[in-house]
Amino acid sequence: MNKCALLATISVLALCSSSALAEESADPIIIPIHNWSSQIVDSNVVGQILQSVGANVEYVTTDSQAVYESIRLGDVALEVEVWEGAFGKSFRAAQEKGGIVDVKTMNAVTREDWWYPSWTKEACPGLPDYKALNDCAALFATPETGDKGRFLGGPVDWLKHDQERVDALGLNFTVVNAGSAAALWAEIAAAEKDKKPIVLFNWTPNFVDAVWPGEFVEFPAWEDGCDVDPAKGPNPDKAFDCGNPANGYMKIAAWDGMEAKWPKAYVVLQKVDFTNAQLAEMAKMVDVDNMEPEDAAAKWLADNEAVWKPWTE
Repeated sequence: MNKCALLATISVLALCSSSALAEESADPIIIPIHNWSSQIVDSNVVGQILQSVGANVEYVTTDSQAVYESIRLGDVALEVEVWEGAFGKSFRAAQEKGGIVDVKTMNAVTREDWWYPSWTKEACPGLPDYKALNDCAALFATPETGDKGRFLGGPVDWLKHDQERVDALGLNFTVVNAGSAAALWAEIAAAEKDKKPIVLFNWTPNFVDAVWPGEFVEFPAWEDGCDVDPAKGPNPDKAFDCGNPANGYMKIAAWDGMEAKWPKAYVVLQKVDFTNAQLAEMAKMVDVDNMEPEDAAAKWLADNEAVWKPWTE
């Protein structure tokens, strides 16, 4: 090998070695926090795992829809719970603009929709068929809704389009939005005391089914485009005449600069994977056991080393 070729080879090897051994940035990995318990604990779990491999981590409270724009711009580094039903549209819109990576789809399967506890079906036996709701609307009426039934939706920023569904399917209901997930649980607990029929927004994975057995309302099945195209679904004049995906994904998303800036942390993030039962357990520690999210995360990590330790190797 001549001198020039040797020098070129040494330069390439040095470059590859430098890249492979690149140190993590000391800048903090910003992890967003939203307004439901599994996401808050889950985010703390991932943050504490990343800290265990030397990363600097900070948490910020962000809007659960606008976060995808923040990720693609690099203002926050990642999102640990991209739910298909609630956030798929915002996630896809950010992907189309560029700057955000679909890191992986986890084992957890999601569903988010109208739901009722078991005693409600006893009062309205036509359920879970959504058509039974109109037959029983008076059971769900409140002073706030007059002669219409009340559907208690999630916080407004979850953008579930419940009123559009009511209009598209001709439901004799008024949508009232709760201010938080905790307000939803409080409503179920209050209704349980005298077995008052109630229909409200719920989701899985969640701790709720272990505490209050119930069912999701069965609307016309979701098909791609039924939320935007009136031609999809039973009402030819309106969109949103369908339920949410019954077997939705849960993804992890990240800023597309994360791998270069925090390569070790990114490798760990690619391995993170939670099941429905694990996420429900995390939520239960906050919503039922009244633990602080960071303490719940630390307990989950202590109890499940066999699950997450391999992610860091």
